[in-house]
Amino acid sequence: MRIGIGYDVHRFDPKKSSLKLGGVSIPRAQGLAGHSDADVLLHAIADALFGAVGEADIGEQFPSSNPRYRNAHSQIFVEAARLAIKRRGWAIQNLDAIVIADAPHLGGHKSSLRQSISRLLHINPEQVSIKAKTTEAFCPSGQGIAAQAVVLVNTRNKKTKVAK
Repeated sequence: MRIGIGYDVHRFDPKKSSLKLGGVSIPRAQGLAGHSDADVLLHAIADALFGAVGEADIGEQFPSSNPRYRNAHSQIFVEAARLAIKRRGWAIQNLDAIVIADAPHLGGHKSSLRQSISRLLHINPEQVSIKAKTTEAFCPSGQGIAAQAVVLVNTRNKKTKVAK
C-alpha cells in the first residue's frame, strides 16, 4: 500500500471567463491563470498519483517552459499519472480531494466532479470523495482556488493485509 498527496493553487484570471475544475466546466465562474487549462483540482490529483509511485511532479514532467503544454487539457496529466501507476503494478483504491475557494460555490457540482474524475481514473465514483471548503475570507481570500488530493494505491490483484 502507498499514499500520495498533491496540492496546487492558481489565481483567478480576469481575462478568462470559463473555469475547468476536475475536468468539468463550471458555468458563470471566472477562469484561472496558468500555462495549461489551470485545472487546479486535476493538477493536485496528478501530483498525488505521481507521488504515490515516487515519480516526479507535473511541473517536472510537463514544464511550463514547454510550449507543447500551453493551454493543454489537464486530463493528459492525470492520464499519464494513471498509466504510471498501472505500469508499476499498482491500482487506485480511493481518492480524497478538497477544493478550497470562497467562490464559486461547488455544492451543486460535487456529483459531476466525482463522475468526471472516476472516469479519468477508471475507478468507481464511490472511490472518489470531493469536498469543497471556503477560506472564510482568509487565504487566498477570493483571489484564486487551491486544491489538495490524497490517493491510496495498492498492488493489483492482491488483498490488503490488515495488521493485528
